[in-house]
Amino acid sequence: MDVTTLASIATAMSQEKTATAVQTAVLKKALDVQAQGALQLLQAATQSMQATNNPPHLGNNVNIFA
Repeated sequence: MDVTTLASIATAMSQEKTATAVQTAVLKKALDVQAQGALQLLQAATQSMQATNNPPHLGNNVNIFA
């Protein structure tokens, strides 16, 4: 192997390492954004459930007689 080939291989390996690091960072950011969105949905659902003014007995029984 000559010096040019070794330099080419080293450059390619460095570029691959950088690309992998960037892809990992983007994936982590996407997971963080997704987690924040899920948390917001859960909080909105909880607030929506608390906002209802139904009596406490409502929904406890099912009428099975026709």
